[in-house]
Amino acid sequence: MSSPSPLNSLQDQHVSMAEVIRTSAGASPGARAPETTVERRPPLRVILRQHWMLYVMLVPALTLLALFHFYPIWGVLIAFKDYSPVKGIIESPWVGLDNFRRFFESQNAWPIIRNTLFIAVGKIVFVQLVALIFALMLNEVRIRLFKRTVQTATTLPHFLSWVIIGGIMVQILSTTGVVNRLIGALGIAPIRFLGKADIFPWTLIFSEVWKEFGFSAVIYLAALTAINPELYEAAAVDGAGRFARLFYITLPGIRPTVILMACLSLGGVLNAGFEQVLVLYNPVVYKTGDIIDTFVFRVGLVGQGGVPDYSLGTAVGLLKSGIGFFLILLSYWLADRFANYRIF
Repeated sequence: MSSPSPLNSLQDQHVSMAEVIRTSAGASPGARAPETTVERRPPLRVILRQHWMLYVMLVPALTLLALFHFYPIWGVLIAFKDYSPVKGIIESPWVGLDNFRRFFESQNAWPIIRNTLFIAVGKIVFVQLVALIFALMLNEVRIRLFKRTVQTATTLPHFLSWVIIGGIMVQILSTTGVVNRLIGALGIAPIRFLGKADIFPWTLIFSEVWKEFGFSAVIYLAALTAINPELYEAAAVDGAGRFARLFYITLPGIRPTVILMACLSLGGVLNAGFEQVLVLYNPVVYKTGDIIDTFVFRVGLVGQGGVPDYSLGTAVGLLKSGIGFFLILLSYWLADRFANYRIF
């Protein structure tokens, strides 16, 4: 009788090992491994036939998007031309980067950039800081009616236009307004909040804080509700006081939200608030109150001496848009890196 060959022995061992693996996984001995099936995606015509009503509903939105967002993009060519409304965009002579060079060589360039960064960063820092403190304080309130009333009152200014708020603030902050009357009652000289260059940027920052801190606190209040109440109960049993629970439970619990809001705010560094500045500023405070948006409006649309400089205004606006797009990408990268937040 012939002895089994080494090849047959290896095949028998391989089959035995496969049976052991299938048996340990819960399959009966001798059963075949299940075949994996790949679900085929239905063709496009089938999807359109099933969901055609949804795609029809998208038509108005896509039409508006194409007309008012994509079609005007070709107008950025004005930034690279000596634009004349008579000749049009195509026939106007090409000047390349001369308009950008003209802006950076002007005496207004760096003060405008400095003002924009100072006001925008100040708004981001103080709005988020005050909103966080306000949310922590409101979270400690146990009277529900009082809590809701305060939250509603502080959120309401967010929904008011700066045209309305600006008109009220001009009356309140004038030299004969309510604020200066109260200051005068204390024996202090009236302060020109809207007419002194050194004070005007801070007026913009703190008026933005008053308008937006209530609405910004909503996100932090939502994050506070996600903290497990049993942690506070266990800490109270162990003898932790109010401040100990704040520093060791509350703040660590909302740290991801704080980091996320800080990262996402980076995309708005160049947005210092066009409407607010336009309503409140005047030629006396151009030195510290003029920002990129108001400069573009004043030079590109109103014009100096009644003659608008469309090319220079478009160049500065395009420059701001390009830097802003980069900052938005950077903010989303930081949000993904430090807060594990993704939109794609």
